[in-house]
Amino acid sequence: MKRRLLQLMSAISLLLLLTGMVTPLMTLTRLWVFDEQMSIFSGIAALWEQQQFGLAALIAIFSIALPLAKLMLLFYLLETRKRGPGLARLLGWVHSYGRWAMLDVMVVAMLIVTVKLGVIVSIDVHYGLYLFAAGVLLTMFLTSMTVHYLERQLEGRV
Repeated sequence: MKRRLLQLMSAISLLLLLTGMVTPLMTLTRLWVFDEQMSIFSGIAALWEQQQFGLAALIAIFSIALPLAKLMLLFYLLETRKRGPGLARLLGWVHSYGRWAMLDVMVVAMLIVTVKLGVIVSIDVHYGLYLFAAGVLLTMFLTSMTVHYLERQLEGRV
């Protein structure tokens, strides 16, 4: 039962993260006239167009690739029936990566700061930011619960 609940939470987290990545995080209004909606994908594209390749790659890795890889690993850990040193090693990796989880949120803040804003700018936050943040928080919680559940299983207590 607990395994199925964790798998459901993983699916919800994946949906929140993906939706948060493609929906608008914010609208930048320059000089009260020019509006530009930004998502994580469009922000990365804007950085790429501005030839800030390193920063675009950094944001793509920490906001897209690593969170999705972590969720895929959690799916695998919850689905596999194999037990042994390989599972313990993967659990250790997931637990260690958990320390970097807040980097996902910091990357969004970097995206806001690094986009060239202009003279007078106002920023309106949209639901995409809340969806992405909810996905990150749920993934952090899910990681903790999964590691705890699987460690208990390895010890033979479940």
